[in-house]
Amino acid sequence: MRNLLLFLHIAGTIFWMGGMAFMVMALRPALHAQQQPPVRLALVVEVLRRFFMMVIVSVALLLGTGVWLLLQVPGAQAPAGWHAMAGLGVVMMLVFGHIFFGPWRRLKAAVARQDWPEGGKRMNQIALLVKVNLALGWAAIAAVLLWR
Repeated sequence: MRNLLLFLHIAGTIFWMGGMAFMVMALRPALHAQQQPPVRLALVVEVLRRFFMMVIVSVALLLGTGVWLLLQVPGAQAPAGWHAMAGLGVVMMLVFGHIFFGPWRRLKAAVARQDWPEGGKRMNQIALLVKVNLALGWAAIAAVLLWR
């Protein structure tokens, strides 16, 4: 059972981290180079709509499996890196919640109104927060591997 939960935990991490890296390092720069705001922002809304559903599933997996795995070891005996990972993971979930209920809602509304300057502003805000979350994710991985 532990191995299955660990697999699901790692799978959730891979989907979330990989998706964020793809978005900010590959998709966004390519769209900026190739598309004008009306096409670019409409496409980003569709991509993010699908990706955010995967993130919600990943967050549920990470939270559920992480709590279960952490509770299998008495708190004082769990490596410090596990606690750091858990704390950073919660911060990442809060940042995602902010993205989802704040800039993401405003991006969708701006695209529906065809307000491209506002849509670009919200997309820039989302990209910055995704970069923050990506850095936090790498810090969480490093904490588990390096802080035993």
